[in-house]
Amino acid sequence: MPSPTEITVSQLSRLIGLPGSPLLIDVRPDDAHKRDPHLIPGSIPRPEAKPEDLLSAFGQKPAVVICENGGALSQGIAAWLRHAGVPAETLEGGFAAWQKAGQPLLATKNLPPRDSQGRAVWVTRARPKVDRIACPWLIRRFVDPEAVFLFVAPNEVLHTAERFSATPFDIPDVYWSHRGERCSFDTMLEEFALAIPALDRVAAIVRGADTTRPDLAPEAAGLLAASLGFSRMYRDDLEQLAAAMALYDAFYRWARDATEETHTWSEGTGARA
Repeated sequence: MPSPTEITVSQLSRLIGLPGSPLLIDVRPDDAHKRDPHLIPGSIPRPEAKPEDLLSAFGQKPAVVICENGGALSQGIAAWLRHAGVPAETLEGGFAAWQKAGQPLLATKNLPPRDSQGRAVWVTRARPKVDRIACPWLIRRFVDPEAVFLFVAPNEVLHTAERFSATPFDIPDVYWSHRGERCSFDTMLEEFALAIPALDRVAAIVRGADTTRPDLAPEAAGLLAASLGFSRMYRDDLEQLAAAMALYDAFYRWARDATEETHTWSEGTGARA
């Protein structure tokens, strides 16, 4: 039975990808990452980080600290964070227990480099519709919650990427873009090896909406309509991204937990049949 300051693998697995997920801080040393280049989805690598560094970077955000086996390293750091007023837990059994349980892992081989603050910086075309919102949602929820997104004029994406050490995405002839009939969202799922069935369901919806193929998923037409509506509601691309994150959160929770549920109206009672 876990202690009151531990979270189990099964408990954490239900939080991954949700907007209320705590920060997942992976403090395993560099050699551990070299032996196994994977992360728990959504976790932030901070090898051998000191508690004061984590406080400076993340403030008082609730956190789960992850080390190799859930031992002294993660428990000591979490205890110091709690001493500073941070709601901090450790993962029972650590990364090894997550891996042994067959939980999804994030492949880090192709992760973009991070800036001096430990964030990946991405850049794409302004005025996003589908893929350029879906990809940031995927990154923020499953890859790098601290990621930065820059939206610029289409002809300035590559120049901005070079000048500001950013990774371009969803433009022609770059690594993180469409491949054949599959869109940039699909590319990211493949390259990050995110083998999560609910994300595969979301990917079909995104692909259908982004490539004018509503036959791929019944929900694709609805996503396209909502995306076009969001693009007209907001002039500021970052405000649009912030607002539309909830749309993808909802599709993900539906894909994970509610695909078999239906809704009908029972006349006279208002009850669901």
